[in-house]
Amino acid sequence: MLATFEKAALLAGKAILDVQKAGPNTSYKADRSPVTEADERAEAIILAELAQACPDIPVVAEEAAAMGRIPAIEGRSFILVDPLDGTKEFISGYPDFTVNIALIENGAPVLGVVYAPALHVAYLGGGGEAVKLIVDDDMAVSTREPILARQVETPPVAVASRSHSSGETEAFLKASGALDIRCIGSSLKFCLLAEGAADLYPRFGRTMEWDTAAGDAVLRAAGGATLQLDGGPLRYGKTGQAGLVDFVNPDFIAWGRRKNPA
Repeated sequence: MLATFEKAALLAGKAILDVQKAGPNTSYKADRSPVTEADERAEAIILAELAQACPDIPVVAEEAAAMGRIPAIEGRSFILVDPLDGTKEFISGYPDFTVNIALIENGAPVLGVVYAPALHVAYLGGGGEAVKLIVDDDMAVSTREPILARQVETPPVAVASRSHSSGETEAFLKASGALDIRCIGSSLKFCLLAEGAADLYPRFGRTMEWDTAAGDAVLRAAGGATLQLDGGPLRYGKTGQAGLVDFVNPDFIAWGRRKNPA
């Protein structure tokens, strides 16, 4: 299945770059978040690949969900898809946007792929193993290198959202003692922790499950963790929560490998 995710992500990434070269047209969804032709084309490609390879597994995809097309997932494994994470970065001309695909089992992300087509890198995670791929101009994988999250350093190197900062995030970063704080878009923040380039990623503010699941899967496979503020692991498949939108995440902290996780 991870090979299917990889193929779908690479095909979607090519479509995204094609739209970028032509110049994307932007519209806005009901929640005022931007969407482009690249989001829609990439999602169609991914859904077609998944329908062919694993037709019996329900798929929750961002753009379909925005239009109310959400399959029943209760008591089932399911797939989360964000065809273009970091749409604001994409529109603004930054290269740190990604394609995200993840498999969720029993509330946990167990397989995931994050592909950053403009950066020619992809990350895969599952089964306790994480791998970084280098992708050439022809969308072929030239190298595959195992990666591991490093032991969290003191002071930690932190990553934070470029487009979605908050007072709570800034306060947490200050309290952490982090002196080196790198702002980057999309799920790549999880991947930087997974490959040992950073230690800490706090997120206070709204995210959706399809934003985080693939990067979270890679990070967990590399030995890191994504935790809710109560210390429990970030869970997926959150529907029917009183007063909350389905699939919305709580605030969370993602970490590299910690000596004393408790």
